[in-house]
Amino acid sequence: MAEISININSKELNYPIFVDNEEIEYIKTKIKTFIGSKKYVVIFSEKVYKLYGKILDFGKSSILVIKDGEQNKNLKNLQKIMKFLFENDLTRHDYVIALGGGVIGDMVGLASSLYMRGIHLIQIPTTLLSMVDSSVGGKTAIDTKYGKNLIGTFYQPDCVIVNTNFIKTLDEKQYKSGLGEVLKYGFIEKSCENNEDFSLLNLLYEKSVEILNRENDILCDIIIKCINLKKSVVEKDEKESGLRRVLNFGHTYGHAIETLTKYNKYTHGQAVVEGILFAFKISDADESYKFFAKDLIEKYGFIRLKEYPFEKIYSIMLKDKKVVDGKVAFVLPTTFSMVDIIQLSSEDFNRRIGK
Repeated sequence: MAEISININSKELNYPIFVDNEEIEYIKTKIKTFIGSKKYVVIFSEKVYKLYGKILDFGKSSILVIKDGEQNKNLKNLQKIMKFLFENDLTRHDYVIALGGGVIGDMVGLASSLYMRGIHLIQIPTTLLSMVDSSVGGKTAIDTKYGKNLIGTFYQPDCVIVNTNFIKTLDEKQYKSGLGEVLKYGFIEKSCENNEDFSLLNLLYEKSVEILNRENDILCDIIIKCINLKKSVVEKDEKESGLRRVLNFGHTYGHAIETLTKYNKYTHGQAVVEGILFAFKISDADESYKFFAKDLIEKYGFIRLKEYPFEKIYSIMLKDKKVVDGKVAFVLPTTFSMVDIIQLSSEDFNRRIGK
């Protein structure tokens, strides 16, 4: 088992991330060891509850089940979660446990930040994507018709419990979605200002077969590398005022695709990969690196999505939280595993698209 400590200095907040592959039923014991005699409720994603509800054996009165899918990360379900917390008479000293993928983690995190101005939160991510990214760093949100994650807060959990056994029952579509986020980390590794050995991108290239076969040892290694990369960023920049924006590589464009297609046509990972390919297309990176990126993405079986009019994509990107003076803060690749953040106007994009 690995234990990674996140230290948000601005709040003097320190919390652990546990990564292991113990039997899933031990998660309940781990929770109770962590929270002691405090009261808690568990918010499950529907798929996870069907697969693991009986194994984990939480009392029915303490469980709320929410449907899966990005289209369900909305105000209606946020209100449903809040109502459940009130009905269970939780105090701000009690715990809310998010048990599911990124949709559940984001919504439950937001509800926890709002309930009585903050209640204890434990994140238990069950998808590869939520393990490497959304459960770590404190971003919480719901989606709207105006754009993705436009209603949200920064709210750190009390701990994160990552159990890689959940990956065994992920369908191929969701597993590939997580790999899209993992690829992002490879492309930004050297820009994360961490002290690692900068091996992720090469590892992803050389071990693609083992990764696609879900070999546990290599997956644990990759998950820990990604968490450490995110740790190195969020500890320096919790609220995305500078360095943390490198984590948006592929996302500004990808989020626009998700919004345009109403969150039900592509997975988040598919959209991010399309955003990565677009970023390479308009970047000044040399041709050999562009070829490498395309080759790597093809190794994981990602195919190009339908091409949407850039005017529509751009109008959605202009609603992004990081737009300044009508320019989109866009993350572009520069050299191997490095990116840069550039403010781009409509004219800038059009010029780069035509290059």
